[in-house]
Amino acid sequence: MHILPILLAGALASHVAHAETADPNDGAGVNTCAINIKPRTQEYPWMSIGRWKRMHEDQLALADKGDVDLMFIGDSITEGWPRAIWNAHFGAYKAGNFGIGGDNTGNVLWRLQDKRMARLAPKAIVLLIGVNNLGLCDERPEQVFPGIKEVVTALRKQYPAARILLNAVLPTGEFPTSERRQNVVTLNKMVATLDDGRHVVFRDYGASFVRPDGAIGTDIMGDYLHLTPKGYTIWAGAMLPDVQALMK
Repeated sequence: MHILPILLAGALASHVAHAETADPNDGAGVNTCAINIKPRTQEYPWMSIGRWKRMHEDQLALADKGDVDLMFIGDSITEGWPRAIWNAHFGAYKAGNFGIGGDNTGNVLWRLQDKRMARLAPKAIVLLIGVNNLGLCDERPEQVFPGIKEVVTALRKQYPAARILLNAVLPTGEFPTSERRQNVVTLNKMVATLDDGRHVVFRDYGASFVRPDGAIGTDIMGDYLHLTPKGYTIWAGAMLPDVQALMK
């Protein structure tokens, strides 16, 4: 049982500093998404608020059934799994896709707090989140990290029996020297500290997506952000041994 929306195309042009405005009373003093728990309020050409709400409702309907052993949650990179690749690698599990394009950590926190999500009882959770905090919210790594930490905390509280495969934010930007890539590297060093060796397992599969010189090819990430089918095959192959171990 799973939801497999179509991979978002052309989103790179939208990954600019379109920060969702924080509550002016939250004391942050800046626009932030990280721990600003709220539904989607920003319209994008590739993701209307209406579509976001429909996807959330579809995922709540999936949660109502409760028949999910392997839960994937995150943004468009999670949303966009091609069905054939998903089935080939995760078809042996009762896998559910709870990714929505454009989501930041605050959006995921808002989705998780819905009581219907508590009907799930996954054995393992695959989490990938944070790149939209950097790209769409224009947050610095030190601002994004508390949001990722809070998502992990929320998942542990909501699903205490589940083990979490915490993905490093995937490399983005064509070249390793780009600011985008360096921000991801800095953020992932922080995210790695959330690995407790038992309930939360951090894995950085980033090296699998880059060439020897560190550059990203469009055959793997068409816009240097979103995965192509080849990219998903690489990610699935890299993750599968860890997923199998966590599902035991």
